[in-house]
Amino acid sequence: MTDKKVEKKYAVVDLEATSASATAQIIQVGIVIIEQGKIVQTYETDVNPHESLTKHITDLTGITDEQLSKAPDFSEVASPIFELIKDCIFVAHNVKFDANLLAEHLFFNGYELRTPRVDTVELSQVFYPTMERYRLSDLSLNLKLNLEHAHTAIADAYATAELLLKLREKIANLPKLTVENILAYADNLLFESRLVIDEVFSQMSPELPKGFVEVHNLVVKKPEPLLSERHLAADFTRNLALLDLDERPAQLAFAGKIAECYDDPRPVFIQGQAGIGKTYGYLLPLLSKVQDQKIIVTVPTKALQDQIMNQEGRRLAEVFHINCHSLKSPQNYIKLDNFAASLEREDKNRLVNRYKMKLLVWLTQTRTGSLDEIRQKQRFEAYFDEIRHDGNLSNKSAFWDIDFWNLSYERSKSCRVLVTNHAYFLTRIEDDKDFIKGHILVVDEAQKLFLNLEQFSRRQVKLNPIMKSLHELLEKPANHLQKRILESLQFELSNLIVQFYQNNQKIIPKHQVEKIRQDLLEVNSSDFLELKEALAPVFSDFWLSQEWSQEHRLTDLNSARSDLMTLSNFLPETAKSYFVSATLDISDRVSLPNLLGFEDYDFIRLPQEATQGQTIWLDSSMPNIPSLSSQDYASILSDKVKKLRQLRQPILVLFTAKEIMFSVSELLDEAHINHLCQHKNGHAANIKNRFDKGESSILLGTGAFWEGVDFANQDRLIEVITRLPFDNPQEHFTKKLKRQLSLAGKKPFYDYSLPVTVLRLKQAIGRSKRKEYQRSAVVILDNRILSKSYGPLIYQSLNQEFPLKVQNFDRILSEMAQFFKNI
Repeated sequence: MTDKKVEKKYAVVDLEATSASATAQIIQVGIVIIEQGKIVQTYETDVNPHESLTKHITDLTGITDEQLSKAPDFSEVASPIFELIKDCIFVAHNVKFDANLLAEHLFFNGYELRTPRVDTVELSQVFYPTMERYRLSDLSLNLKLNLEHAHTAIADAYATAELLLKLREKIANLPKLTVENILAYADNLLFESRLVIDEVFSQMSPELPKGFVEVHNLVVKKPEPLLSERHLAADFTRNLALLDLDERPAQLAFAGKIAECYDDPRPVFIQGQAGIGKTYGYLLPLLSKVQDQKIIVTVPTKALQDQIMNQEGRRLAEVFHINCHSLKSPQNYIKLDNFAASLEREDKNRLVNRYKMKLLVWLTQTRTGSLDEIRQKQRFEAYFDEIRHDGNLSNKSAFWDIDFWNLSYERSKSCRVLVTNHAYFLTRIEDDKDFIKGHILVVDEAQKLFLNLEQFSRRQVKLNPIMKSLHELLEKPANHLQKRILESLQFELSNLIVQFYQNNQKIIPKHQVEKIRQDLLEVNSSDFLELKEALAPVFSDFWLSQEWSQEHRLTDLNSARSDLMTLSNFLPETAKSYFVSATLDISDRVSLPNLLGFEDYDFIRLPQEATQGQTIWLDSSMPNIPSLSSQDYASILSDKVKKLRQLRQPILVLFTAKEIMFSVSELLDEAHINHLCQHKNGHAANIKNRFDKGESSILLGTGAFWEGVDFANQDRLIEVITRLPFDNPQEHFTKKLKRQLSLAGKKPFYDYSLPVTVLRLKQAIGRSKRKEYQRSAVVILDNRILSKSYGPLIYQSLNQEFPLKVQNFDRILSEMAQFFKNI
């Protein structure tokens, strides 16, 4: 007699209720029964709660009081519900709420529900590790689940049932060894969620599927072999057709200039309209013209780097078999040695153990090993810092042949197109001049490389979290020697902070820098990485500064190079260099080539049309900011935000100082206006995601929101620039820079400070217009553009790219309303 395995029976349940609280009344029940891996039965009913629904619940679910007045009491449906699910595993998306609420209602009617519980939210987080969000609506979109009538109980239950089947299928297609490793941590899942994994595991084949390799109990994808490259056509439009792309006149003109200028030995700067398709515009003619040479493309952000690889890079590989590769700094990759060591360690933190499961799944699907692919890392960033690569890999490592950073580094030598980002590009060419020597270089959005170069010449690290980490490490030092080193480091940093606040000693003496450097050399290589970078030998000037967060004072350690860096001196000799952007002209006095230090270059300006779907207003009624007290300034800004709120559009408010941002936030709190504030409600990425999800229609931000955060998810957006982003003239670096420029015979303000401010301003404005269909209205609340002698230079530079209007604030409100109405 054969032993036939009996598959478990699942009841997938969703409830709609009068609220999300524990005391809520059920108003709708949806149940889907799964047996033998198939949906075999459904059940649905309305329930009369004998109380009125809130407008929110009616709007959310579409259920009305009139509809429920005709529905049965729960007591009338309790028996059939209990009989249907009593011998099943209870499944729900956020099972705690549904199971507790239903069990309580059944108990009051004489039925005790003791079924095991499975949560599809947490299972989805483990087995779909690269998703941004795990709401049922998001999962339905990504996994093509049937959810036509969201927030009705049966529709949500049916979609959750389909999700459960997808999860079972996903688990079944994983290598058995991976699932076995996951089960070692599965008791950390909520309730009895591991039952789904156990059931699938019992039926899995032990054979390792094709395309995978197992090394020391870890399973990863086999590295992809290099493609045999096909030749591109000499004609640009022919290559476009092969890629199934339409011709665009502006793109054709841009590509023509790329090809035409190749034989000119000088670097070429090409200013072209945003949105013309510049990536194909430079890649196709260069790949066609030069058959054997490597093309290195550097772009502003890792996000854009990934986008190019996933779109243009993928299509070039599919159609022409071009080997494209993305290269990031080592810290972006997982270090398998460290990850394997963490698996051997028993962690009591449930969240860390869930990340281990998540990463085991991810290793079977990633081709890059880039931790940027993993979402929601911020909930336990310390663990990811532990497993990040440090660029050091022993040739005795068990994972040498499959180490992602090692493979990426080696592949970068053989690929035809290499895509990187500005920050890593600068780091790499400083360490390895041969990286681009003799190759073709394309700097995309070249104006941002200059801003990266400026940041590359200095560093800043916050000492508060470092002091906290030191305190935690000293509670359980690895050994006596480690304890002495950590105590020495703690003493040196504490002494710096005391001298700064008690004696106003800002400059850090060289002997103290050397002592801290020595201590850092002897601590674990992955600890205090930011501090090590800030104290690197390339920096010569070190000083302390302070800033205020919402709750306490922060102390910053700053470092800078002795000389002002120019790209022309820093860049190795290339076969050809292209600098492309929509923003190369800055003012009549300064262009980007000047700022980068180039004297002999070719500058091509392609025809530009004014940006569509975006308008800038300058507020002529704004008073002179320096004449205002901080309190009055914050009050004026909060009043303007309140008025803009009446337009019922998402609002991004950019500040140059945290203190004013927090003051405005407090005033909005006092007025009971819901908003998100950076550093108060979370870091930039976190509150950006919450803003995108619609948790609030107002976001207050600084820092990263000027530079690297795009707002592509908002079809409409109001952007408020509270102040022009000039450098602080009292900052140590700014003063030093001013002296150096003056000695070189330049005018520091007009030749540097003003152009950099214009670049930052344009960059911030560009954050709100990332797609063709978007509409963004920008209001600048700084009248220096209208009142200062340098104002016309800013006005002229902005007016070249954007429709620009000068109005009082009331008129701006009226025109903005019409602007959004005309969509």
